[in-house]
Amino acid sequence: MGIFSNIYNKIFHHSSDAAPAATPAAATDAPAAAAPTAAPAAAVPVVDVEVVLVDLASKNAEKLNWRTSIVDLMKLLQLDSSLASRKELAQELHFTGDTNDSASMNIWLHRQVMIKLAENGGKVPEELKN
Repeated sequence: MGIFSNIYNKIFHHSSDAAPAATPAAATDAPAAAAPTAAPAAAVPVVDVEVVLVDLASKNAEKLNWRTSIVDLMKLLQLDSSLASRKELAQELHFTGDTNDSASMNIWLHRQVMIKLAENGGKVPEELKN
């Protein structure tokens, strides 16, 4: 399992009372007798990433700047935030810059993580994806 998968799982499998933003309605037009042989995939609720992270931050004694810092975001999610781990995440997300320039890499990583969370069903504020 990759580092992004760990980030995704920590956010999307967080306590459900704070996370769902909306649940798409399932179609129920077909009569029960004509039910398909395979069960349809369950509708995945949209997870409000900001709500989850604010909730986690409110329960954390350390004041972490998860909105701009990939290191703090990873710490908030109780993941390894070491340079080696961030370099691994950069490779996983196809970073083409210099991984020895950790400041640039970290900015890119934070933006890419937010973009990927949005692409995978997360509701992410625009300012966190820019």
